[in-house]
Amino acid sequence: MESYPVADILDVCVEAGQVMLENGAETYRVEDTLYRIAKSYDLVYINVFVVPTALILTVQGKDKQDHTELLRMTERQTNLEKVSKVNELSRHLTQNLLSPDEVKEKLREIKQTPRNFNQWQRNLAIACACGCFPLLFEGTYEDMLPSFVAGGLGHVLFDIVNRWTNVSFFAEMVAAFFIGLCAVFFTSLGIGNDINTIIIGSVMCLVPGMAITNSFRDLMAGHLLAGVAVVAKALLTAGAIGIGIAMVLTFL
Repeated sequence: MESYPVADILDVCVEAGQVMLENGAETYRVEDTLYRIAKSYDLVYINVFVVPTALILTVQGKDKQDHTELLRMTERQTNLEKVSKVNELSRHLTQNLLSPDEVKEKLREIKQTPRNFNQWQRNLAIACACGCFPLLFEGTYEDMLPSFVAGGLGHVLFDIVNRWTNVSFFAEMVAAFFIGLCAVFFTSLGIGNDINTIIIGSVMCLVPGMAITNSFRDLMAGHLLAGVAVVAKALLTAGAIGIGIAMVLTFL
């Protein structure tokens, strides 16, 4: 098998890990994928350490020297299509090895994969989901419209504030406060029966359901540090939502 520079292989592994972490992959899945890629190039003593904000990869090449690369993560979103494509690429490499340059090109193509839906379509879907949640919490059909409007506009506001401040805690608190105001406004007009049901249904657009799920999967897989870190982020989000709603209910 052709021998490639260890530095190029490390670059491929780290870039693959970056794509996965940025798009919502569990840490244990990222570690397994990077191990597969490094192993396919016949590297040995492969050690991968991944947390939600960083990844470290150390390998030993044929020169018997240790090589390490570290990547700090700053952005996270949810796009499981990209995660799946990187997973498929890693499994393909175990069967048909490609050069690092070819793999980098495929990773660039994955990064540039367009979303199937634009931002407004996603916001509309989120609003529809929020509008249906009151029925799950024993609400009435009259509560659906306020939840639809409050949840949809609240998520739009969250995106705007998050882009301006880059502080998700503050953005979630502002969005929750706005949702609470909308719930009070609609119920004061006689639109909707139960303000509590409306608020619960509307704030579901802010609840970090995927983060909570991933954290427990990481914990069950033995990745305690990553699991606890994600749980802490989820608790901060819950706190921000609670503060925003509490401010509305306390002063209004």
